[in-house]
This record gives sequence, C-alpha cells and structure tokens, in this order.
Amino acid sequence: MTGDEQAAKVDREYSFDKNTLRKKEQDMDNNMKITAGLGSIDEYERFVQAGADEFFCGYVPFSWAEKYGTVMPLNRREVLCCNVQLGAYSELEILSRMVKKYKKPVHLTFNSLYYLPEQYPEIGDIIEKCMKIGFRSYIIADPALLVYLKNRGLSCEIHLSGETGEVNSEMLKMFRRFPLKRLIFHRKNTFRDMQSVIASQRFVEKQAGIRPEEGMEFEAFVLNEMCQFTGAFCNSLHCDEMGYLCRVPYWLGTVRNGDAVPEKIMALQEQAWDQEPAPEAYDESGYLCGETGCGLCALYQLKQAGITHLKLVGRGNYVDHMEKDIRNLRKALEILDAAENAREFQYTLKRTVFPAGCSGRCYYQ
Repeated sequence: MTGDEQAAKVDREYSFDKNTLRKKEQDMDNNMKITAGLGSIDEYERFVQAGADEFFCGYVPFSWAEKYGTVMPLNRREVLCCNVQLGAYSELEILSRMVKKYKKPVHLTFNSLYYLPEQYPEIGDIIEKCMKIGFRSYIIADPALLVYLKNRGLSCEIHLSGETGEVNSEMLKMFRRFPLKRLIFHRKNTFRDMQSVIASQRFVEKQAGIRPEEGMEFEAFVLNEMCQFTGAFCNSLHCDEMGYLCRVPYWLGTVRNGDAVPEKIMALQEQAWDQEPAPEAYDESGYLCGETGCGLCALYQLKQAGITHLKLVGRGNYVDHMEKDIRNLRKALEILDAAENAREFQYTLKRTVFPAGCSGRCYYQ
C-alpha cells in the first residue's frame, strides 16, 4: 500500500467534519485551556489571535537586576536579554491595558527555588505594585514566599509552580492553607500521579460544597523544553553567561553493569542520532512542532486525568515558532474534541499535525 493509499485509509476510518472543529465560544469553557509563555509585550496580541487562552511571563525590575544580577534571580529564567521577560514597569502598564481589552489573563512568575531573607520584603513590594495595575495571579515555587505573602496580607491568586518539588496528595494537603488557585505538575509526573492528586482534591472540594467551576485548576506541561531534570532539582542557571544544561544534547537509555564504557556509550549515542526527526518533518522555516518536547499525543489522557490547563513553554523562542506552536495546540484540542476515543484522536492528530513524522521527544511515554 502506498503512502497516499494509507493516508486515504486513515481519512476514511477517522473522518470528521471540519465544521465540528470550529468550536463555539460557549463550548470552549469546558475544554483544557492553553497557557503560553510570553517573552515581550509585542507578542501578546499575536498570540491571542493564534488561540492562546492565557499567559505567563517574568518581570524583573531594573533595580533588582542591578542589585542581584543573575545570581539571585526573581524567576527561573535568569536571562536579562530582551524577548525573555519584562524589565520595565511601563511595559507592565501597557500589558495591563492589553489584558483589559482582550480578557486573556497574564500570570507573573516569581518561581525561584528560594530567596534570601532580606529579599522577601522587596518581592512583596514588587507584587503589591503589580497588583495595583491589575495583575492578580503569581506563579510561586518557594514555600517561604507563600508564608511571607500570607503574613503580609497580600491576597493574590497563587499558582504553585512546577518548580516546587514532588507532587502528591499529602503535599497538596499541606499547601491548602494558602490561597492556591492552581497546581502546576512538574515534567516527570505520570498520568497516574496527576489523576490521583486531582481526584483527592475534587473529593475534598465536594465535601466542602465547592462547585466544580470554582475548584482548583491543574496544569501540565505539553510543548517544548523537555528537560532531563525536574524543576526543583535543576541546578542550572538559564542566563546570558551560561549555556542551559537542558539545551545540551543528551539521550535517555538504560545503563547496566558493564555498559558504562566508552565504546558502548558511543554506540548508544549513535542510536540516538539515528532517531533524529526526518528532514522532511521540518517546514521551510526550520520549524517542527514539539521539536524539543511534545505531549500532544497525550492530550486525551491528560483530559481524562482532569487537567484543566496546558503549559506551552518557550519564552525567548522564535516568535514565529511560538505562534505556530499555539495554532498547532489549538488544532490538536479541536481534534480531541471531535474524536470519540484515544485511538481516533492520535491517528487524526498525526495525519493532520505531523504528516511527515514528529520529533519523538515525548513528554509522556
């Protein structure tokens, strides 16, 4: 059977009316939402038009950068260059007006693993200033910062960062004393992990009489920057002066006794090179959806687990590529909504988004 005949067979077996992919606005609230990384205010309108539902971005005032540099950063993107995070309050003011116009919220990241004791009042002042112009939600990883904000009486919305550490039901139970609106699972959480934590939280909410639409939100990584580390255990600096360890080429494999010799390591490396995406998988601009990490095939399982938001990382990536990422993720969600089961979803997704093959760098195996 030729490639065209196989494609036609897939189309017959997994046909769907394209009109069903054009979701009505009133139905969108029931779907998982796209949370995209924002590197500059210039990207906001463009990404909104591409289909993003909300955003996250960093804000590092010049006064902080001048005092601490990249050694003690406000968030895990220690980069000071442009198109990675905001550095001027005037940019935040412009972004605030955009949010009011388009109704697509922006969450600010203050998710370093820890801070110095004298830095907490400074961070509190920054957050208080941001809240005055409408920024209500903050992605935080340091438990001590949560305690400080609570004791200071700053009633902002908290998204517990994927950089926080291991996630389980007991961990979530401990954090319920804070005003958590969302839990972000880290990159290494399995479907079973997520489903267990979410089910536990939903049970607590039901017992407390909390309506489903008012319950906690749950976010999972789905595109780009797959890393060999889990955020809380990553000691790399993502700054201008150093290369990111997660950008250093690596491959995953099982090393048994006697395997850790140069000849066998080289053989494993050659196997990894053989698994590189085919050249035809890239478009004319050099873009391949999910080249550095992809979880699109897992959307069906993520929805079954109870995930409400999908994290599309890539602050500082090519803007054109980020826009394509958003459009492809939106297309994948439309296919998911039209599919009757996981098998139909995956076949249609691969036929539509990955006609020439994917990167093979799967977030969820």
